[in-house]
Amino acid sequence: MKKYVAFLLAGVLGLSSLAGCGQAQETNTADANQAGTASSAAVTAAAETTASTATSEPAAEPVDIKIWHDGDESIMQTIADRVNTELADDQITVTFEKKTDMPNQLKLYGNDPDNGPDMYFYAHDVLGTFVAMDILSPLSDVTDVDSVLADALPLTVKAGQIDQTQYLLPVYFETLVFIYNKDLWEGEIPSTTEDLYAYMTEHTDEAAGTYAVVNQHTNAYNVSPFINGFGGYILDENGKPGLNDPKTIEAAEYNKKFGQLQADGDYNTVTTLFNEGKAAAIIGGPWLISGIEEAGINYGIVSLADIKLPNGNGMAPFSGIQGAGVLKTALADKKDAIAKVLTAMASPEVGIDLAVKSGCAPANSKSYDDEQVSANEMISAIQKTAETAQPMPNIPEMNVMWTPAESMFVAINKNGEDATQAANEAQQAAEQAIADMK
Repeated sequence: MKKYVAFLLAGVLGLSSLAGCGQAQETNTADANQAGTASSAAVTAAAETTASTATSEPAAEPVDIKIWHDGDESIMQTIADRVNTELADDQITVTFEKKTDMPNQLKLYGNDPDNGPDMYFYAHDVLGTFVAMDILSPLSDVTDVDSVLADALPLTVKAGQIDQTQYLLPVYFETLVFIYNKDLWEGEIPSTTEDLYAYMTEHTDEAAGTYAVVNQHTNAYNVSPFINGFGGYILDENGKPGLNDPKTIEAAEYNKKFGQLQADGDYNTVTTLFNEGKAAAIIGGPWLISGIEEAGINYGIVSLADIKLPNGNGMAPFSGIQGAGVLKTALADKKDAIAKVLTAMASPEVGIDLAVKSGCAPANSKSYDDEQVSANEMISAIQKTAETAQPMPNIPEMNVMWTPAESMFVAINKNGEDATQAANEAQQAAEQAIADMK
């Protein structure tokens, strides 16, 4: 098991309390004739106050919940600000601490109550690795999971489960979308992949270095809209590779003709082509937006779920979910406080704040009732894509799947190899990699 966890880790690279107010007291000093009455009243009031104080519950002790993360600090601060405001009366404060290479940090300190965190905030796809370390508590040991996640999008709930046990509280998520340059794209965005292919054929000029659509067509994450949409899979929930599944091969063959009308396919190439106005559209995610806006692109966004494959299914990309988990060691002293933190973190208000301030798509479905959230084109497209998107596999075996999958798509898209042969070779490589890691 130690060898297994160590291998997995090597592959892991997709708030303030308010003081209460005191009470002012008034003294009646009307005249000397009423002095005795006033004195008696004061004694009675003092006695009542003392009795009331003696029978009231003691004030809650302040509790600080330490949360490790390896993400955007402004996003963590947005979460902290809202949660701390919500829990101020309970004297509960959450404090986020950034840790680089957090999986290895949790390996070292996940079972250390003195030096480790109470909770962590991270992407869902390494959840299986953390569970294998035996450092996480199921959320059901802390709170009523069904109640806390009642309004969460199903996609995000599923992402936080291992063997149907909920370990991760989803807070926000990402998917691939179709981003296009409004000044270059002609007409409406096609509603089918066949119409999209026809548009690409007519508007791509490789000799001139201009393209209709660019995508990382040899990267399994970016090919996932085809694979999942066709009913194929990279890895199932039991850790079995599906690179040579007939539906995966069908998707790979179909993706090939799109790849032939696209540039080389690496991240820097496709991003630069779009930002320089040499590609009219790109398949990517919210992480591209800052660069697109810096380039002054007049862009629009469409959900991939609205672009139908030949089988009638919408394109179905992988999704990455960000959320919070609980360390076992924190439950002895902080269980009740952590339960309240989870409830506050799952609220629609946290989702609204993240959407408005950081452009994140909330996991809570009620957050989208807010006008500012629903008006955000990227967030709305991601919400729509949640209808077809699938969480990236969160089990440890996924860590070794990216290389065999990419080799398969390179062989098919770039080297012209037979799809079935390439898939069988990649399947064997994936099975061997999984055997080696165990």
